[in-house]
Amino acid sequence: MICGNGGSASDAMHIAAEFVVRLKENRRAYPAMALSNDPVIITACGNDLGYEMIFARQVEAFGKKGDVLIALSTSGNSPNVIKAIEEARKHGVAVIGVTGEGGGKMASMCDVLLDIKSKSSARIQETYMTFLHTLCFITEKRLAGEKI
Repeated sequence: MICGNGGSASDAMHIAAEFVVRLKENRRAYPAMALSNDPVIITACGNDLGYEMIFARQVEAFGKKGDVLIALSTSGNSPNVIKAIEEARKHGVAVIGVTGEGGGKMASMCDVLLDIKSKSSARIQETYMTFLHTLCFITEKRLAGEKI
């Protein structure tokens, strides 16, 4: 599961597609989903439970022990991303946080934190896409039984 707001929501969809379809090698699909994909879930949840719950509710529905949540927030303080991380913890879901500006509230909440030393959202997003593509590449190689 991958979540983020604005440009990070679109980046979450991009990376989910890399896992499901492929990054480089033709291979079986890997299960991945961007939590920003479904406008019906997002608007229903935003209306009924509040916008801060749009990702957490999906983590509650789909997250299970052994899964991973990739949480994208350039500030590290997005309330809906923080709530998703809190929900992930309840279900034994590992959390990879990707932030800038020192990590914000997410800094102490993630199993792995990539804190990009910048206050520029554009620079943070450009940098984390390299990291996320590398993560996809490593995943493809490892799940294919190859050494890296």
